[in-house]
Amino acid sequence: MTDITVPTLGESITEATVGQWLKATGDAVKKDDVLVELETDKVSVEVSATEDGVLSEIIAKEGDTVEIGALLGKLSAGAGGAKAETAAAALPEHGGPKDPGGVPGKAEKGELTDVQVPTMGESVSEGTLSTFLKAPGDAVKKDETIAEIETDKVALEVPSPADGVLAELLVGEGDSVTPGSVIARISAGGSAPAAAPAAAAPAASASAPAATGERPVAPSVRRISAEAGVNPADIPGTGRDGRATKADALDYVNSAPKAAAAPAEAKAPRDIGPREERVRMTRLRQTIARRLKEAQDTAAMLTTFNDVDMTAIMALRKKHQEAFVAKHGIKLGFMSFFVKACVNALREVPAVNAEIDGQDIIYKNYYDIGVAVGTDKGLVVPVVRDSDDLSLAGIEKSIADLGKRARDGSLTIGDMQGGTFTISNGGIYGSLMSTPILNPPQSGVLGMHRIEQRPVAINGEVKIRPMMYLALSYDHRIVDGKEAVTFLVRVKEALEDPERMLLEV
Repeated sequence: MTDITVPTLGESITEATVGQWLKATGDAVKKDDVLVELETDKVSVEVSATEDGVLSEIIAKEGDTVEIGALLGKLSAGAGGAKAETAAAALPEHGGPKDPGGVPGKAEKGELTDVQVPTMGESVSEGTLSTFLKAPGDAVKKDETIAEIETDKVALEVPSPADGVLAELLVGEGDSVTPGSVIARISAGGSAPAAAPAAAAPAASASAPAATGERPVAPSVRRISAEAGVNPADIPGTGRDGRATKADALDYVNSAPKAAAAPAEAKAPRDIGPREERVRMTRLRQTIARRLKEAQDTAAMLTTFNDVDMTAIMALRKKHQEAFVAKHGIKLGFMSFFVKACVNALREVPAVNAEIDGQDIIYKNYYDIGVAVGTDKGLVVPVVRDSDDLSLAGIEKSIADLGKRARDGSLTIGDMQGGTFTISNGGIYGSLMSTPILNPPQSGVLGMHRIEQRPVAINGEVKIRPMMYLALSYDHRIVDGKEAVTFLVRVKEALEDPERMLLEV
């Protein structure tokens, strides 16, 4: 007898609602068949069978609230499982029962290796299978990339667990997958089993609900809909087979007043013309859009401006660039000076380095500076950890490494979590001035812009100087106008006299 328990659901998630049992008591199941769906406030999680057998008992009913590790049901390797296996062996595509010619069936059972979705990182429990890089029948080597998965934050590569031939694909491109789920199988040392593609279809359909003309409604969705007085059929679903999850219902109910006030936002997708193309946003782009909109909706965002004379930094770089490269193996750029200047200003104005948590303010006594990097897939913000402890060379090396990994898609979730303040350099694209958007839950973001030769008055004389506009966007709920202006002035002073900044005088 094997216990079916609630798996770990992600950081800060301690309970879930039993959404729907896809198998009934007495049903024969195969290893990795989806037995039940759990719903949390954020995602829908599938619980699969860990071995072949029979679902002997269902303990947690649909609609029940369960905690991590709670018992959902019991799985036994009884006669029902043996009958199911015998019945499957009797099908013609398996070569008939005890048929010596049924080698493919034997190879499939004895030599197939599962390709599982790897852990996606802290708090990430679902992704989208974006691309298969190999097709059934292709030879693969151990650790060779078979597929790519996109999460809300990064792209992950799925390596082959063994040498062999890709026998079958169990999911399609665009399907949602969870850590540990099986997406394909490798046949060790041979050609792909002929029956593998046909076997994949029943496996997929077995876990899908029967077509009834309408989507099944989970108990949690039904309850939330009833309390809010909305039709559950109107809730757009992101779960399995388009079903609405608990999170979908909460999002729909919470946004209903806004949708009523602005019905144009909820209109159906329009028809496109012959010279137009409709492309679904990647998960990364969807997350960027959602987080930027959340920042505008939740924070009292305001932007203050200043400009900085870059003469001193440009002269310092020119004077020491050759020796800096010779010693450290990397060029001395502008960004390291800006990081140092921001750290000094954050020490003086700690509210810009803090965040709001409910009715509390969390002040952070460390300085993990996010540096916005543009990639082909969208904007990401990797974090330079403990920037206050790094030298200029250390900061430059960290930024160069993070930028390279951002562009080749090898950033991890941890590389982008926990930043306390962000710097965004629109100047590399030619921007003269902008109002950057906060990166929640941070309370401040500094926008850099292009350096431009401009006339300025210095000691009563007009001089031509390399000037840059600076923009600080901040959350006015926690940062007062005086603090924001003071912060930006301190950054300006440090950049215009970098020697004093570096000497900390």
